[in-house]
Amino acid sequence: MPLVLLSGFPSSGKTRRAREIKEHLETEKGKKVTIVSENEAVGEDKNGVFSNSQKEKEVRGRLKAEVLRRLSKEDVVILDALNYIKGFRYELYCATKQYKTTQCLVQCPAPIEEAWGWNQGRPEEEQYTREVFDGLVARYEAPNSSNRWDSPMITVLPQDAPPHEDIFAALFLTRPPPPNQSTQTQPLSSTNFLFELDQSTQEVTSCVMAAQKTATPGEAIKVPGVEEALCLGRTVSLAELARARRQFITYTKMHPVEDRKKLMLLFVQYLNTTLG
Repeated sequence: MPLVLLSGFPSSGKTRRAREIKEHLETEKGKKVTIVSENEAVGEDKNGVFSNSQKEKEVRGRLKAEVLRRLSKEDVVILDALNYIKGFRYELYCATKQYKTTQCLVQCPAPIEEAWGWNQGRPEEEQYTREVFDGLVARYEAPNSSNRWDSPMITVLPQDAPPHEDIFAALFLTRPPPPNQSTQTQPLSSTNFLFELDQSTQEVTSCVMAAQKTATPGEAIKVPGVEEALCLGRTVSLAELARARRQFITYTKMHPVEDRKKLMLLFVQYLNTTLG
């Protein structure tokens, strides 16, 4: 299914936009539309989930799995969620490339205090606490239309109606991005693949940590044997690198690449994308 990602601060109107887009595509275009809802995945204890990184990660995993289960070329999936982590948006972009379908991102910007006011207008059991609300706003990584995984990006201001024809054109009148080396599933021909994957990513991680001890913060890091430089723009912690390494390994296990140098290059590109 073509994929529509909603993105915005908590209580910025994403669910309303998801329903409006769904109604238009069904009634005006005759499309079958499914909304995958973060609220349903989170359940009643949203403050407990978003104040616990492990529970939050589990929810993102369930949302991604549900989206992937429903992806096809004709019907539409709308992911009604914060989608505030650019690495998560990138993973979904790679998934749509693999499934050879289209996607677009609908950004729902709102002033922080206005979104907080809307949150306060909800039933008490559906409200974010101020601490959780501020934490999500602080962690929000705003989409950028110059990033291929955030494009095409359609911005819908609170006072405007969604530009339905633009959304339809992005989903059904454009070609999906072609799959590439990093998104095509390939058969394993070497039993050494997992070892090479582990060693290659560990080598890049060790190189980054060692380089950061002497490099100026934000200076590009050159990994031996890799043509592309690592441009993080800041000093990153070992915990951040380890988390990105685990995510990359998990994804690459499903999309094997047996060339060690290519593995290192792909990991450097992944770090540039998710941490840069």
